[in-house]
Amino acid sequence: MPAPENTLKKRLQSGETCIGCWIGLADPYLAEISATAEFDWLLIDGEHAPNDLRSLSAQLAAIEGKGPSPVVRLPDDDPVKIKQVLDIGAQTLLVPMVETAAQADRTFRAMQYPPIGFRGVGAALARASRFAAIPDYLTSAGGELCLLVQVENRAGLHALDDILAVDGVDGVFIGPSDLAADMGHIGKPNEAEVKEAVVGALQRIRAAGKIAGVLSTDPDYIDDCRKAGANFLGVGIDVTTFAGAMRALARKYR
Repeated sequence: MPAPENTLKKRLQSGETCIGCWIGLADPYLAEISATAEFDWLLIDGEHAPNDLRSLSAQLAAIEGKGPSPVVRLPDDDPVKIKQVLDIGAQTLLVPMVETAAQADRTFRAMQYPPIGFRGVGAALARASRFAAIPDYLTSAGGELCLLVQVENRAGLHALDDILAVDGVDGVFIGPSDLAADMGHIGKPNEAEVKEAVVGALQRIRAAGKIAGVLSTDPDYIDDCRKAGANFLGVGIDVTTFAGAMRALARKYR
């Protein structure tokens, strides 16, 4: 029996646009509630949300089988963290602040077992193998993993074509907020030159045959990114959605 099929990877690679939401409330109960919505994917944020390995694992378990495909964003490209989140069952990873092709290639190899890469072999202990219930996990897992790397500064944009040329990179996600900050427009991702850079990068990514990702909560920005080819399309964040709804309810009755 092989590793579970990564249906999100297949859909995205076929060119389908898949809509998702950031999950930053760091709680499996809330993640399960989000999984009842009809998103294509939910991204569990390990970079800016207060998650650890156990909370990531619990949220993966809460989401799986509910409809949306779970994605995990790591805090960085540390191979140890990559190994750990793969072992708890993540199949699609988003890795932040990738600036070079060498960094992207190293990240890919950290996800793969030898001889392709250098992921440590401990599948018998791992949730990913259903605790050794998947006998062919070691030989089949690699093909079902999906690597999305984040390009979110000028250095990454400068190296974008080289990053896209890395075979193991399935897609590139453009981070408008960090890019805006690096371009001197902190807190202003809608600035014309930032948006032009984001849209242009998304077009280049899709032209290279890779998955193109972005996150925005601005409907016009989302529409422009979709038109530019973004097909891993984040349209919301649970934290701001919840906070906004709670504040609006309070205002309504005060």
